[in-house]
Order: sequence, then C-alpha cells, then structure tokens
Amino acid sequence: MSIEEDILQSKFRNDYQKGLVNLIYTYNWVNEKMKLFFDKEKITGQQFNILRILRGAGKPISTLQIRQRMLDKMSDTSRIVDRLVLKNLVKKNTCANDKRLVDVLITDKGKKLLEKLDQHETEMDAVMGSLSEVEVKALNTLLDKIRSSNV
Repeated sequence: MSIEEDILQSKFRNDYQKGLVNLIYTYNWVNEKMKLFFDKEKITGQQFNILRILRGAGKPISTLQIRQRMLDKMSDTSRIVDRLVLKNLVKKNTCANDKRLVDVLITDKGKKLLEKLDQHETEMDAVMGSLSEVEVKALNTLLDKIRSSNV
C-alpha cells in the first residue's frame, strides 16, 4: 500500500517531503510490529537493545559505553538499566578501575530471555519479507546515506 493510501494524504510538497514522511511513518509501523514480540516478555525495544549490547560485550560495561552503542541515542540509559535491574535481567557493580563509574552485566535470567527471543528471529525478519536481498542492501545504503548528511 502507498503512503498516500495509508495516511490519507494525496499530495506532498515534493518528493523529499514525501520521503521523510514515509520514513517516519514506516519507522512507526516497524516499531509497532517489533513491539508485539517485546510486549509478550514485558520489555521495551530499548531494554531489548541494552540486553543485546550486554550479551555482545561479554563483559561488564559502563552505561556510557551502552549509550554509545544504543540505537536510540536520545534514551536515558541509566533509567532503562535501573528498570532492567528491577527485573533481575542485569546487575550493576561499582567499576573496579574507577569508583565513579558503574559497570552493567547481563544476568543469566537476561541471557535466557534473549535466547527465548532469538527463537523468533525469523518472524522478526519477516517484517522485511517483502523485500529481496538486493532491495534490502539498497535500502541499507540509502538509510546510511541519509544519516551521513550534514544537516
């Protein structure tokens, strides 16, 4: 379905405006699709992202390091980590090298949750299922190009 049909807007100022509106609308659409997977486990996309970062790091890392790797650069990483601590999915320890820093480590419960979500990777990939591999590569190139603009 076209963006015009989805948002009931038949005219855009130009193709740049249409592209930007389409990008925002599609982000929200994809976000809602992914949210279905996370809602079942009572976590958010940001919490999932932090758990993935910690599992990939394989060792305790600081909230600053987590923020640098986050998909959502505007998030309040410390607040999200605190919520994960309450769910016993991560734990925080004072950094051995710098007492002013806190190291964050994924717990076994957090790893098990990710393993459970890993079983749904194929379903998550299906969100992009209408695109060929060539189209996905082209899309990635275009999105990287948009983010590298100097606006």
